[in-house]
Amino acid sequence: MSDNLIERISTALESEYTLEGLVRQLLEMLELVTNMESTYLTRIEPDGSFQHILFSRNTRQMQIPEGLSVPWGDTLCKRALDEGKRYTSDVASVWGDSQAAKVLGITTYVSTPVTLADGSLYGTLCAASSEHRVLNERSEQVLQLFAQLIAQQIQNERLLQQLQQANVALTTASYTDELTGLPNRRAVFEELPKLFSRARDEARYVLLAFTDLDDFKQINDVYGHDAGDDFLRAVGQRLKEGVRAHEVLGRVGGDEFVVAGVGPGEFDEAQFAADAFKIRLANLLMGKYQLHSSVINYAGPSIGVIAVNPALTDHDQALREADTAMYLEKERRRDLAITTLNPPK
Repeated sequence: MSDNLIERISTALESEYTLEGLVRQLLEMLELVTNMESTYLTRIEPDGSFQHILFSRNTRQMQIPEGLSVPWGDTLCKRALDEGKRYTSDVASVWGDSQAAKVLGITTYVSTPVTLADGSLYGTLCAASSEHRVLNERSEQVLQLFAQLIAQQIQNERLLQQLQQANVALTTASYTDELTGLPNRRAVFEELPKLFSRARDEARYVLLAFTDLDDFKQINDVYGHDAGDDFLRAVGQRLKEGVRAHEVLGRVGGDEFVVAGVGPGEFDEAQFAADAFKIRLANLLMGKYQLHSSVINYAGPSIGVIAVNPALTDHDQALREADTAMYLEKERRRDLAITTLNPPK
């Protein structure tokens, strides 16, 4: 193997960070080493149904196009693997029954499997020509080396993808309430400033609702903590289904939830929208809950809803104001319940 080839391989390994980039450089080098006009990398379906040409290099008459798919059983690659004969300069006499080889006009063919660390067959690295070509031992060694380099790159990309997926899952988990699947307090406090900024840019009010589940402790005491957890999950599901696109939603405490959205731009309209917002959430959360172990007819939560001008009030202050409004609503509901039970004489 010449020093020039070694240098080119080293440069490719240092400069290319994707499978496609590496393979395209290796195919170019493989063409020079084998003196064949078509070099290509294939991918075999895991179920062994088809073989696909992933990347190819064609420099003369014969063309093996990228994206070509042929039944695996009709390929020269499968015959070569099955028979342990990876090279021939007379395809017609050795594998004359291959329709794919006839269509492509392959006379000389060589391939080596691309095998991953777990022993699975990914595909094949091949070179072909429409003319009779003699392949020396050095060329076969280069072919096998390139197949190993490609297998390593595939494994590196898969590992990177797994790490990225794990990172996404970890990030998602850190912003998700484990019980309800809703965004958690951390997520809410990151999304609210963005919503306030958008409303400020659009000169519109923010509608902010702070919700507390009245009688939740009683549900736990009477029906048990498992039922309480079921109830929280059911509340979370109703909120997921009932909250509109672009509204911020999250569980910020044991039985406390926040919902926020952008409202109208005029004060009077925003106050009207806040009232409608409160009614929508109340209707969403009151009513019958069919839990695993029981049925609860829930009278509804205490909801404090405010309409704030984001140019004058930030999200922290707005949350405090909505929390205060929620406690005032809780007192009003409590007083109403007492009055109902003890009507004046």
